Amino acid sequence: MADTKREIERKYEGPPVGGDAPLPDLTSVPGVSGVIDKGVAELDATYYDTADQRLATASLTLRRRTGGDDAGWHLKLPVSEGVRDEIRAPLSDTVPEDLTALVRSRIREAELVPVVRLLSARDIRHLVDASGTLLAEVSVDRVRAERLSGGAGSAEWTEIEVELADDGDPAFLDKVEKKLRKAGIKRSASASKLAKALDDTAPRKPGKAGKAGTTGKVADVSKGTTKAAKPEPVDSTPRTAGDHILTYVRAQRDAIVELDPAVRRDVPDSVHRMRVATRRLRSTFRSYGKILDRTVTDPIGVELKWLAAELGVDRDQEVLTEHLTTALDDLPSDLVTGPVQARLSTWSGARRSGSRQHLIAVLDGKRYLDLLTTLDTLVAGPPLREAASKKPEKVIAKAVRKDFEKVADLVKSMKSLQTLLGDHQDSVMVRGALRELATEAHAAGENAFTYGVLYGRAEQRAAAVEAELPGEWEAIEDKGAV
Repeated sequence: MADTKREIERKYEGPPVGGDAPLPDLTSVPGVSGVIDKGVAELDATYYDTADQRLATASLTLRRRTGGDDAGWHLKLPVSEGVRDEIRAPLSDTVPEDLTALVRSRIREAELVPVVRLLSARDIRHLVDASGTLLAEVSVDRVRAERLSGGAGSAEWTEIEVELADDGDPAFLDKVEKKLRKAGIKRSASASKLAKALDDTAPRKPGKAGKAGTTGKVADVSKGTTKAAKPEPVDSTPRTAGDHILTYVRAQRDAIVELDPAVRRDVPDSVHRMRVATRRLRSTFRSYGKILDRTVTDPIGVELKWLAAELGVDRDQEVLTEHLTTALDDLPSDLVTGPVQARLSTWSGARRSGSRQHLIAVLDGKRYLDLLTTLDTLVAGPPLREAASKKPEKVIAKAVRKDFEKVADLVKSMKSLQTLLGDHQDSVMVRGALRELATEAHAAGENAFTYGVLYGRAEQRAAAVEAELPGEWEAIEDKGAV
């Protein structure tokens, strides 16, 4: 079973391989009372990715590592600059299915293969306070990288890592960095060892010299000199109406893909955020039919609606449990007979487990993965209409005004109607759950009286809502909205 560790660290460039020890005296860092030498660990890590490096492109790393005190499989998911969640799984010969699932939205049906092997000699020091509590781990890594696919290059370098202790104050890293900078040590230009390894071991293009990824030299015939060949700048600033809409569509597509691992891990609010992205995409397709051809986007909208509904199953169960718990808490104690709270808890846990399993099956299913591929295709080759090439001030503003005029007259009345319909739907779900709970309680020989009382109250609330609905509907009709 995989577990998670929040990793907060910074990387710095070390001296050339074979150079002097790069670390200054760190005992003068504020808060540090001692620097404990933990010795040298020999680490052997093989990094996995697709042949076209989809994980590396998204700043994700997946490795199998031996040596040190955390041998096993590690998947690192970016959270923010310098912060990553490391998902760990026990050592095995093949990529654990738990970790493969967490990168499914990136790799789809592609195979994960070894791409780089890193051999590191890690010289470790612990920075501790006066009580001996660990503040941070500082390591000097002498690394050798070997390309395993997409070429056969190798590279060597030295780097310094400073990793904050669990539950430590991130501000402490600033204090360490200040000391390192005074010693002439600067931040690494690469976000990770894998990124540097892929860059430094990339196949050289014919006629190019120097490190991979550096600019070649071209002759300046007029002056008889050489100068660096500068690539043409790429201007990605949205200019047309189509540019702006596609930028927004791309952002929502990216949100769905990036939130996939969080939804699988049941990270709070992740399901809601993914549903928001699906709704925003559907709304964009509807509102900007003058820019994106709706004969192409409408079928995608249908699939997005399906995904939103599937994502809502888990949340619906959570809301239903909240309604039942509140209703039970509102009952006088003399109306509660039998182990009602315990049965509700057991029932809710079983239903939640079932809804989670269903959601994971959806995310692993062909329909969802096909939707992601369809969104990729849409972004790569958008079905632009003539208005897409026009100025955004005219086209987008017109679409917004049109939608606003439709909504403004309805919003107050529709909000009231929506609330009533929501209350009625909740009542239907609550009564269905109470019937199920009463049946289970009766079969177990428990008193089902309380479930009947709760059912009766829910039925009364439903009747009151149903009595209000005709009046709200008439108000909307009077405004000519239907």
